[in-house]
Amino acid sequence: MFSTLLEYLCIIKHDTGMKKNKQLTKVETQVMNILWDLASEGVTSSEMMEHYPEPKPAMTTLLTFLKRLTEKEFVKTEKQGKLLRFTPLIAREEYTQQYLTEAKNTFFGGSPTSLVSFFVNHEQLNDDEISELLRIIKEKQGL
Repeated sequence: MFSTLLEYLCIIKHDTGMKKNKQLTKVETQVMNILWDLASEGVTSSEMMEHYPEPKPAMTTLLTFLKRLTEKEFVKTEKQGKLLRFTPLIAREEYTQQYLTEAKNTFFGGSPTSLVSFFVNHEQLNDDEISELLRIIKEKQGL
């Protein structure tokens, strides 16, 4: 994922129009990550609970999070017999792009260079990661 994030940062857009009320909380992000990992055709809350890390929330708590995500239009709910199936309405990559663009605009004055510099200077990069960064940059330059 590190190289995917860095590749994204090399082509980051200036404005995605993500609304403040369309951001995910930390817990909602955890639920969405499970959905993104599992939901090609939608999953039930029980299937999600099987993949939820410990400590698992109560089923009613998970259903409350899913209801909120449905109201925020991040998740679609479909009734299938007696079961409800949940499917993400936004791809992980699309949300990540919106989230990081918002962070870039808020904390780095809209500068992709400042954002990348921050991570390069504050992360413990190994030689392989540095090489991958340089490869991505050269690829974007057409070298």
